[in-house]
Amino acid sequence: MKSMSFQASLAAALMLAAAWLVSPVSAHTQTQPAAPAQATAQPAAASPAPAPAAAPAVAAPAAKADTAAIAPAMKELSPWVMFMSADVIVKAVMIGLAFASLMTWTVLIAKSIELSVASGKLRSALKKISEARSLAEAQMALGAKQGILPSFLAAALREARMSAGLSSDAGIKERAASSFSEIVRAEARRIRVGMGVLATIGSTSPFVGLFGTVWGIMNSFIGISKSQTTNLAVVAPGIAEALLATAIGLVAAIPAVIIYNHFSRMTKSYLELVSRASGAAARLLSRDLDRSHGSAHSRAAE
Repeated sequence: MKSMSFQASLAAALMLAAAWLVSPVSAHTQTQPAAPAQATAQPAAASPAPAPAAAPAVAAPAAKADTAAIAPAMKELSPWVMFMSADVIVKAVMIGLAFASLMTWTVLIAKSIELSVASGKLRSALKKISEARSLAEAQMALGAKQGILPSFLAAALREARMSAGLSSDAGIKERAASSFSEIVRAEARRIRVGMGVLATIGSTSPFVGLFGTVWGIMNSFIGISKSQTTNLAVVAPGIAEALLATAIGLVAAIPAVIIYNHFSRMTKSYLELVSRASGAAARLLSRDLDRSHGSAHSRAAE
């Protein structure tokens, strides 16, 4: 009996040493107290005991491999990678918002140049006619230039010519003022071209981006239900791609609102210059009418 128990103990010790060489140290420390009990209780069943101890040795490298596979993917979460891996609808939303942002900056450059040039020309024209005594002198001072002030002068001369022979100066001035109002309204419509685009982009871009975010998060939840996992490393990329649409929407909307308010102030200042030009043309017309009536009265007195 002693020899049999010694052989069994020796066999158990050999199997335990083999298991220690194959399995990691943590598995060895967990299985070491249980091995002598199994060896004394069932000497014949001591040989298959190390089989369960090999399972953690296989599972641990697999877990490390999964972690190593997830880590590089998390490091590559740049905006471009998120855009390329996003859903088709989310991609379309992002491209549309990027195009809207490009339109915003295009309108900024174009309208800045247009307003600066128009304001400079109008100020220069007002300075040139500041010493003019009649509509004819003002037209000679401006020459053949095109602009809003020459339009006012041409309208005043046309009304004075078409009203020749009429004795009512008030009627002539009223009709000229009506022509001036039409020119001012047309110029206001022309100078505000493009501002409607800014208003539309500023008011709708956040909601378009929010639509892309909702669509992307919905797809992320569908992917979570299919993969049956709530691991943050699996869920985070899809949610990040969805939130990128909202970020691009805000990037498109905020500059559009700021630029729209800026152009509203600049347009208001330019229209004030247009009103000054209208008043200057009206004063020149009034002088011509008074001068013509004064010369008529002097001829009648003679």
